[in-house]
Amino acid sequence: MSDDPATWTVRARNLPEHADNPIHTDAGARAAGFPSALVAGVTTYAYLTHPLVAAWGVDWLERGGGEVTFKAPVFAEADVACVPTSAGDGTVTMEAVCADQERNPRVAFRTVREAGPVPVQRDGERLPSRSFVMGRDFAADYGERAGDDLGIYTDLGVMHPVTWPQIANRVFSTDLVDGSWVHTRSIIRHHATCPVGATVDVHATVVERFRRGGTRAIVDVLIEHEGRPIATLEHEAIVDLDPAD
Repeated sequence: MSDDPATWTVRARNLPEHADNPIHTDAGARAAGFPSALVAGVTTYAYLTHPLVAAWGVDWLERGGGEVTFKAPVFAEADVACVPTSAGDGTVTMEAVCADQERNPRVAFRTVREAGPVPVQRDGERLPSRSFVMGRDFAADYGERAGDDLGIYTDLGVMHPVTWPQIANRVFSTDLVDGSWVHTRSIIRHHATCPVGATVDVHATVVERFRRGGTRAIVDVLIEHEGRPIATLEHEAIVDLDPAD
């Protein structure tokens, strides 16, 4: 396993479970002003993790993380190149590049091999805590169906790291939005791997609401298994796409 992430290219897929957000359908995307269906941000995130896990393996799944920023949409059936750039400070920036689009990168993920300790949950609007069964409520094969062909998840019997922003998105779709919405940014920290079949407890707090290109919310999310932190996120999304409201 090489220590340097390498460029990897994949055809973007829109998975059926995202159809409840109209922005991931052609009709819903066009109604919001886009030419065609947007691929879910978490799917593009799954692609960007592929070169990192291929190079760094389980160490990154247990302790890595970074900040992902969604700069422009990735459209269904686009060819996405996941391109790494190493910095002198030990970070690697993964960029999702679509050659048929003028604006690139579409998504940037500034990642680290050591994400650090569990951050303190900030004060704010506490949302209902929930529990989910891994492999039932969130599919263990999401990454594979999206196009990430790494076998490490099946070999180890653990969940793909895409699961953590998926869970944060579930918080938004359940408690904060009604209709089309767009995931814009996340800071994701891994604290342990999570076995398929485990029950995780999710605690979330809205720490900020503000307006920029619509109404946005920032939510702190803590994901635990048997009281042990698995992942923490600062998750941001446009929860109302109408900039006039």
